[in-house]
Amino acid sequence: MQLAVVILAAGQGKRMHSDLPKVLQPLAGEPLLKHVIRAARGLSPANIYVVYGHGGAQVQAATSCENVEWVLQAEQLGTGHAVMQAMAHIPDTCTVLVLYGDVPLIRIATLRKLVAAAAAGALAVLSVHLDDAAGYGRIVRGEDGRVRAIIEHKEASAAQLRIREANSGLLSAPAGHLREWLLGLKRDNVQGEYFLTDVVAGAVQAGATVDVIPAANTGEVMGVNDKIQLALAEAALRRERAEKLMLAGATLADPARIDIRGDVEVGRDVFIDVNAVLVGKVRLAAGVKIGPNCLIADSNIGAGTEVFANCVIDHAIVAENCRIGPFARLRPGTVMHGGVHIGNFVEVKNTEIGAQSKANHLAYLGDARVGSGVNVGAGSITCNYDGANKWPTVIEDGASIGSGCMLVAPVRIGAGATIGAGSAIGANAPDGKLTLERSKQITVDGWTRPHKLDEKEKARVIDAAMKQAEIKKPKG
Repeated sequence: MQLAVVILAAGQGKRMHSDLPKVLQPLAGEPLLKHVIRAARGLSPANIYVVYGHGGAQVQAATSCENVEWVLQAEQLGTGHAVMQAMAHIPDTCTVLVLYGDVPLIRIATLRKLVAAAAAGALAVLSVHLDDAAGYGRIVRGEDGRVRAIIEHKEASAAQLRIREANSGLLSAPAGHLREWLLGLKRDNVQGEYFLTDVVAGAVQAGATVDVIPAANTGEVMGVNDKIQLALAEAALRRERAEKLMLAGATLADPARIDIRGDVEVGRDVFIDVNAVLVGKVRLAAGVKIGPNCLIADSNIGAGTEVFANCVIDHAIVAENCRIGPFARLRPGTVMHGGVHIGNFVEVKNTEIGAQSKANHLAYLGDARVGSGVNVGAGSITCNYDGANKWPTVIEDGASIGSGCMLVAPVRIGAGATIGAGSAIGANAPDGKLTLERSKQITVDGWTRPHKLDEKEKARVIDAAMKQAEIKKPKG
């Protein structure tokens, strides 16, 4: 039996006080809705239907890379009404799973239990036991312990409000039966809406089995309706992802102070200090050490490499036993071979650096190919941009670039060449020779250092300069 997943994502989210629709609020760097779609994908469904409404164009644009089918709920008449819109596209032979775009932490293992119960013919409802169930619908059981209905919080009596078995909102059912129960929904409630939860009473009346499946923990059914709940979800997801890294062999200086916003793999004995932010696909091989306050995005870091404090590494490939930082920046296209040292306030962009090469201080290497065993002195840069085009610089094996040098691309520095400090090199430098370019040094006799003028002296100097330049003094 094929599975069809319906994700309800039409809500406006007024309590967010944001121009973003609720399902686009960011959680670990991704919209809430993407987390739910990812969970649905884990079940390998035949189709995923996203029911949208408020901010529909924004929602579709933000998730345009997702292979889902969009269903418009033009008029928001409740959760039952939203599912009705999607059912028009789903054949009776399917099993339907209903998810919510603002319940992002749901686990695939839990969803499998729901789907399995529904595939056996039951209406499967996901429940959660809460000490404080305010705002949640309550699962009402008869004296025999069987489920009779789900009562929304606003519709519940005082006695029903004392029930701690709450409805999470997620459910699964055979499509044909769900369609029948949806057609029986009425709007005779305080809010004048079609409540999806009312299908439970319909299923009971039809003699169908209603299975209540408890969630593994309260966090996975946490709804996100305001910025406080968004922060709570962020903290829960942060902790979950941090624990996965620790179980894989990483040591975290403080699991509460790491942000994992993507797919991160770690080898044995990786150490990550506080306030690290890991974005996208990040691979940290065995023995990697990440210092405090580092951002690493979509990058591979080789075994034994150490990244010191306050570095940014973005779309870079770093080999084993390198040393980076502190305060270094590796931009997209950086490839570093084994044993490379990139020091403080060094920036590298679209550049390949050979084994054992070093740029330890205040340097810029852009659009370059640097050989092995090269030393780049403090303050030296590749001048790769002429105002319109980017040009390459090639520095061959064993070259030594003195401090304060400008390598004006396109240019080649030969193997074993030495560039004298303070040189501006605009032509190729030959292999194995010293090349330098400097202006003649002069000493000016009779020069005196300027002294600080008082206000009257300063006014006279300014007045004289303005007269000489024929500038009229402004009035007042």
